[in-house]
Amino acid sequence: MNWAEPYGPPVGTRVRVLTWNVWGEYGPYAERARRIGKVVHEHAPDVVLLQEWAGQALGYEHAASASGTLPCAVLSRWPVTRQEERQLPGGRMPGTALFCELAGPRGPLQVFSVIIGSFRLDESEVRQAQVRALTAFVAEAASRRHPALVCGDFNAPPDSDEIRMLTGRSAPPTPGLVFYDAWEVAGDGGPGHTWSNANPWARPGLYPDRRFDYVLSAWPRAGGAGHPLSCRIVGDGPEPASDHYAVLAELRY
Repeated sequence: MNWAEPYGPPVGTRVRVLTWNVWGEYGPYAERARRIGKVVHEHAPDVVLLQEWAGQALGYEHAASASGTLPCAVLSRWPVTRQEERQLPGGRMPGTALFCELAGPRGPLQVFSVIIGSFRLDESEVRQAQVRALTAFVAEAASRRHPALVCGDFNAPPDSDEIRMLTGRSAPPTPGLVFYDAWEVAGDGGPGHTWSNANPWARPGLYPDRRFDYVLSAWPRAGGAGHPLSCRIVGDGPEPASDHYAVLAELRY
């Protein structure tokens, strides 16, 4: 192995990805939907992964969705060549994971739009069970040859057992399957809260400020494909469109 390039020559091109829990049709939905579309169009990601969304494609030519209590969607500039959805069992409300393989310009891009169904502070054990089901699904559906991104609302902060299982801080549920956390690798060093009491839609929940939403990319891949290069919080302006803020990341692809 070449210590200077352990993954081979680094990939220089990028993919731009946005993930967002858009809070279903709660509140003043028509106005919120307009703001959601404005944020997406302003940042122009290549791929949009939405949770609690069963709405329009926001101008994207290619779209896929998973129905259920907690619907998920993938909007893409590139064709969806394969898709599969999976319920993540556990607790009173199963989670949802939607897998799409995209025919990107530099080979397949594998993406998962995910929402972990348990949001109560005392239900870490339930979330861990859903994360185990999620990683089993990722291992089953995705090839380890191509970049794999797992994005969405985990209802869990970075120091929780369920996120530690995904980022290599504790034993992974599926051996050999661990992820970069884009905010940790390429954020601005701040807390990156996506659930914030500064947000009037989130404030009634009486939760602490937390980072609940993630862009995760499977490690390792040839050329460092999937390695985060930038990450920031968007949709957090003075008139937020959802109870969650969005995460926008650029990764090698």
